[in-house]
Amino acid sequence: MVLSFTLCSPARLLTFSRAKFWKPAVSIRFKLPLFVQRCCTTSETYVSSVNRFRTTTDEYKNLQKYFIRRLEAAYCRFSHIPDDSVVYGRNHVYFIQDDGIYRTEQRNGEKEPEHVINLEQISKGDGKTKPENEEIFHWTIQRIRLSPQEKHLATTFKCSHNDELRCVVVRLLNPHNILLKLERVLSLEWASDDVLVYTTLEGLRSTTVFRLDLTSSGSKITCVYEETQPDVFVEVAQSRDRQILTINCNSRTSSEVLLIDGAASHLNPFVVQPRQLDLLYHVEHWRGHLIILANTGPRQEYQVVVSPLSEPSMASWVALYTPDPGTAIKDMDVIGNHCVLVAKTPANELALIVVSLTHPKDPKIVQLPSWACAIETKKPGLADQQDVFEFLLSSPVHPPVPYSLYPKKELLLSGTGNVSSPENRARSITTRLEACSQDGTFVPVTLFHSAPLERLSQVPLLVHVYGAYGRDLNMEFCPVRRMLLEQGWALAYCHIRGGGERGLSWQRQAQVEGKTRGVEDLQACLNHLFSLGISSPSLTALTACSAGAVPVGALCNKNPNLMRAIVLHAPFLDVLGTMESPSLPLVLEDRDEWGNPVENLKHRQIISSYCPLHNIKPQHYPSMLLTAYSGDPRVPLEGVLKYVEHLNKAIHTHFSTKPKTDCKQIPNIVLNLQPGVNHLGPERFEQILEEEALKLAFLYTELGLDCPQPRHRRKR
Repeated sequence: MVLSFTLCSPARLLTFSRAKFWKPAVSIRFKLPLFVQRCCTTSETYVSSVNRFRTTTDEYKNLQKYFIRRLEAAYCRFSHIPDDSVVYGRNHVYFIQDDGIYRTEQRNGEKEPEHVINLEQISKGDGKTKPENEEIFHWTIQRIRLSPQEKHLATTFKCSHNDELRCVVVRLLNPHNILLKLERVLSLEWASDDVLVYTTLEGLRSTTVFRLDLTSSGSKITCVYEETQPDVFVEVAQSRDRQILTINCNSRTSSEVLLIDGAASHLNPFVVQPRQLDLLYHVEHWRGHLIILANTGPRQEYQVVVSPLSEPSMASWVALYTPDPGTAIKDMDVIGNHCVLVAKTPANELALIVVSLTHPKDPKIVQLPSWACAIETKKPGLADQQDVFEFLLSSPVHPPVPYSLYPKKELLLSGTGNVSSPENRARSITTRLEACSQDGTFVPVTLFHSAPLERLSQVPLLVHVYGAYGRDLNMEFCPVRRMLLEQGWALAYCHIRGGGERGLSWQRQAQVEGKTRGVEDLQACLNHLFSLGISSPSLTALTACSAGAVPVGALCNKNPNLMRAIVLHAPFLDVLGTMESPSLPLVLEDRDEWGNPVENLKHRQIISSYCPLHNIKPQHYPSMLLTAYSGDPRVPLEGVLKYVEHLNKAIHTHFSTKPKTDCKQIPNIVLNLQPGVNHLGPERFEQILEEEALKLAFLYTELGLDCPQPRHRRKR
C-alpha cells in the first residue's frame, strides 16, 4: 500500500506513472506519485497561445539531437535492472511486453510464453472502426490483479494522449477469453474468484465503488458504496494476507475506511471509524485484528494501534508502537507476525522498524544502506511467502537493488549479485546536510556528487524542489540524473517544509499561512550550499514540477541572483487566480493547502505576497524553460501563459531602462507548449527522450557548459 495516496490528499495526489524511466517500454503498473491538479483547457486556448508566444526551441535543436543519442545509450545501460512489473500467480508468472501481457509456467519456464492480453485488442475500443495498428502503443498497463485461485485476471489501461481509462477482465482458460471491458476503472481488487470490486474515475474524482459478479450465465454490476462529500477521494485495496478489502475514503483532513470481509458470504462493507476532522488512518489485517496506522501520536504524527476486527472503532484502539521524536513513519506493512514500518530518521535516512505483533514492546531497527533514498515494496503474489518483505532500494543516481527482509530473524539480504557491478560501482557520494532557515528551523538537503566536497566549487549544480501536499521529493532512480553525475554535476534535493520528509508537522508548518516558509527554506538551502563552497549562482539551475514551481517562482521574484537557469514542468504559477475560482476542479479541497482568498482577507494577503505570477517585477531574471500541455486537467494553462507574458514584459522593461553597460545577459524565456493532457509528461519513450534532451540542451547552453564528450570504448 502506498501511503502517500491513502494518507495524504487522494484527489490531489492521484496520477499515473510513466514507464519506468530507465526502461524504453510501453507498460508499467499503476503507481501513486505527485498530485492531481486543476482546470481543463480547450484546443482553442492551445491554438491561440501558439500565436502569442515563441514556442520553438531552434537554438537548442542541435544539442538536443546530441543528447537524444546520449540518453538512448544511458537508458540501454540500465534496461536490465530489476523492477516490480512481474506478477506471480499460483501456477504462472505474468509479465509485460511491448504488445501486452504474457505468462509462463512457473515449473516449466522454458516453455513458450502465452499471450494473455494483446494491446491491439484494447486499443480498438468498443467496436469502433480504426486503422490497423492505430494507438497500439499509446496504451499503458496500470494494474494487474489475479483472482485468488488464478481463475480470472483483471488489468487496467490508460491511454497516454487523453487519460482514458479501461479495464479488461480475462478468464484464464485455454484459450484465454476476454469476458468484458469496463470504462474509467481506477482501482480494483478481487474479493473472490468471481467477484471484482472496483472504483471509477469521473473527471478528477473517484466517488463510487462497484461490484462485478461473474457467473456462468453472464455478469452483473451493482453499486456497493457512493461517497457524497465533494472533497473525498475513494479507492479500494486489499490487505496483504488477502483476508479483507478496504474502501479508503480520504480527504486532505480526514479518513474513513470501510471493510469487506472476504470470509463473509454477503461481502457487505462496514465502517472502521467514522470520519473525524484531522484524523487520518490506514488499515491492515492480522489474525482477526486490525493493525492501524493513525495520526493519533504526539503532535498528530503517525503511530501504530491495534483493535479487534469485531470492534474496529477508535474506542477500541490500543497503542502498539509510537516512534521516537524526529522519526517519521512513511509506510506500513504486516509481514507474518510482524509489523514492518518504513521510516525516515532524524538524519533524513531511510530505515525499517520491525515490531513483533506478539511481543510489541521490543521493536527492532534495521539499518538500510546509507545511499538508499527511495524504497518500493513488492506486492506479494498468490503463492509467495507471507513472512518475507521484498522491496527495491534506489536513489536518483543509484539503480534499484532488490532486498529481502525476514522479520522473524531480523535478517536483511540483498537479492542480487550486481551490487559491485560497473553501474553500481561508479563513484557516487551521498552527503546529507542541514540548512538553517530564517526562523531557525533546520532543513534537510541531500547532495549527490562524484568529487569530494572541497572540489565542488566550479561544478554545475542542479537543485530539485517540491514542498507541497505532504509529498516527499521523488528520489527514485533516474538515468538522466546518473548521467549528469558522471559528467561532473552535483545534484541537490532540498526537502523544504510543505513536503512530508519529516512527518505531518513538516507539511503543516508550510500550509496556508505558513506557505512563505517554503520559500525561505529554499533560499536557506541555496545559501548553505554556496557557503560550503559547492558551485556558485552562475552555475546553478533549479528544477521543479507542478506545485514545486511555487517556491521556485517566488524565489525568482525575491532573489533572482541565486540561480542562472530554471526548468519547470507543468508548473503551477497562478496560485491567487486559481484559488479565486471555485468553479475549477479540485479548488475547493485545494484551499486546505493554499488558503481561501475569497472569504479570508488574511489568506488573500499571504497568497498575494508570494504568488509567482502576481509578484513579477522589472528586474534581471534567470533563463527559464517551461514545459506545459494544452489539455492538462491539473494545471491551468492560462496561468502559465500569463506568467510567460508578464515575465517577458518585465524583462523587456528592465533592459530597456538600463544602460547597456550595466546590463547582464538577457535571459531566454522558453515556453515548450505541447498538445495533450499528460500532467507528468509523455509516456512514449521517443517523446520522453525529446523532452529530457531539450532540458539538457537548455541547461548546458544557459550555464555556458562545454558539450560533454562520451567515454571512448577500448578497442579489442
